[in-house]
Amino acid sequence: MTISLLGYMGSGKSHISNILTKKTNFKLIDLDTEISLQVGKDIPSIFKEMGELRFRRIERDILKQILSLDENMILSLGGGTPAYYNNMDLINRHSKSFYLRASIPTLIARLSKHKDKRPLIANIKQEDLPEFIAKHLFERNVYYHMAEFTIDTDGKDPETIAEEIIPHLQLPH
Repeated sequence: MTISLLGYMGSGKSHISNILTKKTNFKLIDLDTEISLQVGKDIPSIFKEMGELRFRRIERDILKQILSLDENMILSLGGGTPAYYNNMDLINRHSKSFYLRASIPTLIARLSKHKDKRPLIANIKQEDLPEFIAKHLFERNVYYHMAEFTIDTDGKDPETIAEEIIPHLQLPH
């Protein structure tokens, strides 16, 4: 069984996937990490050197590869992954998908701390961040809402969020 976590950057996908991996003993695959390993460059470098469209093609190919594996895993997706090609169709066909939904104020608070490590927002002025995130969320929400389950993350600690996901997995006790 594959569990896919999706949502906007800063929604907690990486953190929650780490907790779920410990609770389920499933393998953890972070899509961005896998892309970096296969390409031999970090995500900001890929964006800068190859452009976003080339990155999205590589991302789709590696996503297909991962989803074809027949093993128990938690797959943490990139924030934009669901919005390109037929990625959401692939994700829903080959995994249980969970949208980790966070409000704009929550995302701003989380992303402001590590803005420089996020290629999409690194050059956005702090005062422009709310509008940028709102616009992006508006564009991506249609894809995020295609997930099988939606988990609200505002005001919850990661442990609580993971505990909300577990019952949906129908794991043997």
